[in-house]
Amino acid sequence: MSNTLDLKSCVDDLVVANRILARFGVLDGFGHVSVRHPQHPQRFLLSRSLAPELVTADDIMTFDQDSEAVGDDDRKPYLERYIHGEIYRARPDVHAVVHSHSPSVIPYAGSSVRLRPIYHMAGFLGAGAPVFDIRCCFGDTDMLVRNRDHGKALAATLGQGTISLMRGHGFVAAGRDIQVAVYRAVYTEMNAALQQKAIGLGGDITYLNDAEAALADEMMGGVMNRPWELWKKKAFE
Repeated sequence: MSNTLDLKSCVDDLVVANRILARFGVLDGFGHVSVRHPQHPQRFLLSRSLAPELVTADDIMTFDQDSEAVGDDDRKPYLERYIHGEIYRARPDVHAVVHSHSPSVIPYAGSSVRLRPIYHMAGFLGAGAPVFDIRCCFGDTDMLVRNRDHGKALAATLGQGTISLMRGHGFVAAGRDIQVAVYRAVYTEMNAALQQKAIGLGGDITYLNDAEAALADEMMGGVMNRPWELWKKKAFE
């Protein structure tokens, strides 16, 4: 019984995560969020191809380590499910992944200006988010992560970090659980917007140094339930 309840709780949280990220503009009609399967670590849960704000528990599909649907589920999946599968393959510590096209982040993915933590809420950015450039590995493409090779290259850029930007596309956020991944996705967008405002002031910018970023991230890790409960309430208002 407990395993069944764990799976149901995991699916419920995944639905909530979709609604939260849509509510706060991190996802719109596109983008997606997944969670590692609680009973089968080589699998992950992800909605069928659907706008995140519309996702319900009935829309959740199970995928194997090759990002292929498990069983006889023939519903249309997200094309870029390989983002999730290859990050899970490369990072056993990661249990949730968000892929977003949020607007404030996009300029940093196509610029020499690195996205760096400008305040304590984004300490997880550390020394700055790396940028995955699909053209460097695969030549001219439509910018989408269409297969395992694309996903593997993106996972390599992410490395042991928390965020990777994607040139001409968006970003991915990884976390030890779904609350952390959602938090990082939301505050990546917020930090990007604030950093643009700071740059616009025209003066010198003082970012968090590596030690400050690490300490801030450790501190925030202990209070993840606070924003999650608030965001959950707002997402269903």
